[in-house]
Amino acid sequence: MEMNVYKSSSSPEAHQDPPKPPRPARKKSPGGWRAIKYILGNESFEKLASMSLIANMTVYLTTKYNLSGIFMVNVVNIWNGSSNVASLAGAFVSDTYLGRFRTLLFGCFSSLLGMGTIALTASIHQLRPSHGCHGQSQDCPQPNSWQLAILFMGLGLLSIGAGGIRPCNIAFGADQFDTRTAKGRAQLESFFNWWYFSFTVALVIALTGVVYIQTNISWAVGFGIPTACLAFSITIFLLGQHAYIYMKPQGSIFSDVAKVIIAACRKSRVRVAPDSEPNFYDPPLVDNGCERQVVIKYPHTNRFKFLDRAAIITNPNQELDDLCKPKSGWRLCSLQQVEQLKFLVAILPVWVTAIGTFITMDQMNTFGVLQALQMDRSIGPKFHFPPGWMNITSMLALATWIFTYERIYLPLAKKFSRSSSTDLRFTMQQRINTGIVLSILTMLVSGIVEEHRRKSALKHGSYISPTSFSLLLPQYFLTGLTESFSAVAIMEFFTMQMPESMRTVAGAVFFLSLSVSNYLGSFIVNMVHKATEGKSPWVGGHDLNKNKLDCYYYIIAGLGALNLVYFNLFARHYVLVGKKPGHDSGKGVVQLENPNPIARDSSNDENKV
Repeated sequence: MEMNVYKSSSSPEAHQDPPKPPRPARKKSPGGWRAIKYILGNESFEKLASMSLIANMTVYLTTKYNLSGIFMVNVVNIWNGSSNVASLAGAFVSDTYLGRFRTLLFGCFSSLLGMGTIALTASIHQLRPSHGCHGQSQDCPQPNSWQLAILFMGLGLLSIGAGGIRPCNIAFGADQFDTRTAKGRAQLESFFNWWYFSFTVALVIALTGVVYIQTNISWAVGFGIPTACLAFSITIFLLGQHAYIYMKPQGSIFSDVAKVIIAACRKSRVRVAPDSEPNFYDPPLVDNGCERQVVIKYPHTNRFKFLDRAAIITNPNQELDDLCKPKSGWRLCSLQQVEQLKFLVAILPVWVTAIGTFITMDQMNTFGVLQALQMDRSIGPKFHFPPGWMNITSMLALATWIFTYERIYLPLAKKFSRSSSTDLRFTMQQRINTGIVLSILTMLVSGIVEEHRRKSALKHGSYISPTSFSLLLPQYFLTGLTESFSAVAIMEFFTMQMPESMRTVAGAVFFLSLSVSNYLGSFIVNMVHKATEGKSPWVGGHDLNKNKLDCYYYIIAGLGALNLVYFNLFARHYVLVGKKPGHDSGKGVVQLENPNPIARDSSNDENKV
């Protein structure tokens, strides 16, 4: 009998579904912590490299290139200023053409070339003067023009690299999270904490180990290590290409700012009746096509009304085309573009205060290091404290205050009072004022210490003063406290007064204030040098013992006092607190309970703040 191998249709097994094919492995979506680990790795090694150079550049130029005090200060200030200005150009290129990933990558390659050039100057003695004299001799060999050209080329490449890295590193990391969700916002906050942690670790390593190698072992090895770190950071960054989320360039607001200014000036004669509502060009926003990029609608405000003229339609036939769009963006701008410029204008008074505060902080990176070079830095019979380590004191002061404020003061104050922790915090005005006062005190202490150092050196007839370098610790500690109060508060002010879509601009404006302070500080040094050159110059030359640097410090303290008066009489009115949404004083910044405009869907034109 033949066996039937087929099941009958009445069999239960015949009605079972055929086995399903195995599911393909689910591909992990890009972004999130998969991408952040590569970004943090790149950032850590890049900061380790750049901080190793920045922290010790004053010592390198003084001891290896024999640059005089005034020339060295100009080189360092202009280099730092150019690096910060380049951040504006980097932000523009990133937002308009290349995007953050490619801008960041090109910036890393430029920094690598610049760091390699500086490492070559330390390795090949023909690229520097024949020998260093540490300022003890009047006939110090000066670098040739071509030697300076190579040095400046390396510094220029580093500035270009900083312009690509600084405005994009944090922003590119923030792109990896979906901030429309609570989980994404929590991850973004955690990212900032880890970014700051990695930055701090890299800075500590740079200011201790690498700076020590540069000063006491070998400049060639000390610069070779940061060059290798930069190469390693680029490698890590490229390894994470598969995990990144890439945001398309959406255009920079800097071109919009120029259009609003020109359009408002062209319509300066336009008069609007007090009881009439101007015919503004306020089209609905267009969806940018990217689900992760939020479209923001800004409300119209009554501050800086002159700028409103740029959005007034005076003659529709001449200004609008058949699709009701401006024929020329330089004659008619949208109300959205006008409000963007208003955000920038509103922070300018405090921006001036920032410049005045940062000038005092810059002195420790140049003249403070020169003081340390001419003081007794010995600890025990063999160890000499590297001058580049002085900035560690500022870091410790900043970290100590933040920890004391957040973990000790606020919990105790909340425990012994019925107020919430928000009410117990120092206001932004209080922190900025405290920072300015501390900056003045820093310069006064620096002047007193310098006068004592110089008198002691002249009394013993020696280039190196027998005064211990430990006398410099108070002025560096005060510099760190100045940063923890003023600089942090000003950066917070810029960030909180800008909507979320303009946070990159807020960072660029902050870096611009640092840049202007560098350039202005260099200008003041040169003016003081010209005014006091002679038998008893205040600044300049190789030997601080022949200068009156203390008098220069008192001049900077006087400028700090003027800054304090300016802030309290004028700028502080632009730091408003306690304003309700929709309130506009017409003068200062509108402080909203939630400073970010509400995310708006482009299909609903009435969803405003």
